[in-house]
Amino acid sequence: MEQRDTQELLRSGKVGLGIELGSTRIKACAVLPSGRQIAQGVFAWENRFKGGHWTYPLDSVWEGIAGAYAMLADECSEKFGVRPQRFVAIGISAMMHGYLAFDKNDELLVPFRTWRDTTTGEAAGKLTDLFGVTVPLRWSISHYYQALLDREEHVDRVAFLTTLAGYVHWRLTGEKVLGVGDASGMFPITGNTCGNPESCGSGEGRPGYDPRCLALFEDATGIAVEGLLPRVLVAGEVAGVLTAEGARLLDPSGAVQPGIRFAPPEGDAGTGMVATNAVRPRTGNVSVGTSIFLMAVLEQALTSAHPEIDPVTTPVGDPVAMVHCNNGADELARWVELFAQVASRLNPSGDVSLDAVYEAVLGAALEGETDAGGILAFNNLAGEPIVRLDEGRPVVTRSPGSVLSLGNFMRAQVYSTFAALALGLRVLDGENAGLDVLCAHGGVFRTKLVMQRLLAAATGTPITVREGAAEGGAWGMALLALFTARGGGNLADFLDEEIFASSTASTIAPARAEVEGFARFLDLYETGLPIVERAVDCLPAWMPANEEDTPINVEG
Repeated sequence: MEQRDTQELLRSGKVGLGIELGSTRIKACAVLPSGRQIAQGVFAWENRFKGGHWTYPLDSVWEGIAGAYAMLADECSEKFGVRPQRFVAIGISAMMHGYLAFDKNDELLVPFRTWRDTTTGEAAGKLTDLFGVTVPLRWSISHYYQALLDREEHVDRVAFLTTLAGYVHWRLTGEKVLGVGDASGMFPITGNTCGNPESCGSGEGRPGYDPRCLALFEDATGIAVEGLLPRVLVAGEVAGVLTAEGARLLDPSGAVQPGIRFAPPEGDAGTGMVATNAVRPRTGNVSVGTSIFLMAVLEQALTSAHPEIDPVTTPVGDPVAMVHCNNGADELARWVELFAQVASRLNPSGDVSLDAVYEAVLGAALEGETDAGGILAFNNLAGEPIVRLDEGRPVVTRSPGSVLSLGNFMRAQVYSTFAALALGLRVLDGENAGLDVLCAHGGVFRTKLVMQRLLAAATGTPITVREGAAEGGAWGMALLALFTARGGGNLADFLDEEIFASSTASTIAPARAEVEGFARFLDLYETGLPIVERAVDCLPAWMPANEEDTPINVEG
């Protein structure tokens, strides 16, 4: 019966589709009206360091979307005998922020600059001073203003700025719009989200770009920047329909038909909140991938601006304090891959799965000393604004008297994944921003209990991992597509009553000994940060000889 029901839902176009362009994978996810995933497709891609910027070629965007969708459609055909032609709604999500600038003819002016860039420090600092609110390095307005300050040739021709999610949505629907959560990473949003309640209004009414900040920017530059930005929408609104051209981009086979409704495009922070059911005030979530970030939904605005905390919003515009770290599980993944190579050499005729290696080596982390036994690790593949590093160099070091064991080594690697986040949380604690629930998601949570337990130690907060936590943002975006299809309403109630009511979850409270052990590690981490600064001075970023365009594969 279930098989026939799913076939009918596919044939009648009642299934939702979410697509997310993450840092290492483009993922498509098809869900039933209940939110249950029935098929997925994945396409791996690599960012590049080119011309001083982290980037992805836009050709790869469309190759990846078509590839991920084709895999999803093939799975639907194989499992249910139906290749989708319509969906009840589609949603696009992507790595947040960054810089995509187009001229009046809709031509890209410079290669896509991602959230990972740390070249915008001067602009971010000046805008923070100008607005009186925190403007992070990766925000789109920081990229644009830095280009103005650097007198880049292209800036006089900019007619439209958007994010990666906004760009893909625009090409598929023709609509230059953005969900409020992603828009809050382009420019400050009205409401109690700016860290300055007096300047941002009461938070009532429709969210939009902060008029005070818009006026200040125009006074400082002579540019009416609002005319360059996408129109802001909230979750539940219809953000356009699939055009004939968009249908060909999504599905070159021609099976998918135009006219399908779209949800407002969102950033991966917003879809992470949805995927963990953390959209109500006093709830929060931690997303662990290429980057790592914590989102705390606030009851009211922060009392002041903090460089460690980004003022952003939920997909419906509620204020959120975001602690974002550029470096997440990349370096940890590289070490696991190294151990996988060792396992393959020890058993060359066997088939060693990467998940099995994760389980073995991460499991060893729980056997290490609670403070990692004096082993110190820094996971900085890129710069890290929270600890004021413009560039990164991964480093592992130890005192001669430390115990070099697999358990201590892996615990140090896991702790380093959470260290910068923990430093940012100290600031949030000072604001008395209470959290009743902190949910975690990301692929690393496929390994049961380990990352969850050590994240609890790092945050000092019980950590809940829900069923499907490894599905991530593509699933969250598919849920937002379903929410649009039903006509909107209260997003939190929709998630509670229609998606998560019957889901299972596990919660681990922090153990006192591990909280104390992590605190000792973090003290050593802070003391040792000059080691990374010195490594940056002594060790140049590696690049193959005579090869300017260098792919960097960072696994999340």
